[in-house]
Amino acid sequence: MSDRSPGRWPVDEPVDLVPDDLYLQRAAERGRHEVVLGSIRAHLEEQPSPIAVLAAVRRWTNDVIALGDEVAKGKRKPS
Repeated sequence: MSDRSPGRWPVDEPVDLVPDDLYLQRAAERGRHEVVLGSIRAHLEEQPSPIAVLAAVRRWTNDVIALGDEVAKGKRKPS
């Protein structure tokens, strides 16, 4: 038996659970997501009434769905 118990610090060879490139990619995706949601929220808060907010939400939803359909269609085409 060794003189070190499991989980004891410092470790001899730390395990990299998430490679740096994946961590940075995820951080960039999360940042982009937050910026987009912040922009949508700002637009919704500019609306003068609850009905106008809901109408804007429907427009955003339809626009995002149409954009997703367009991107997916482009990815289906063989190169």
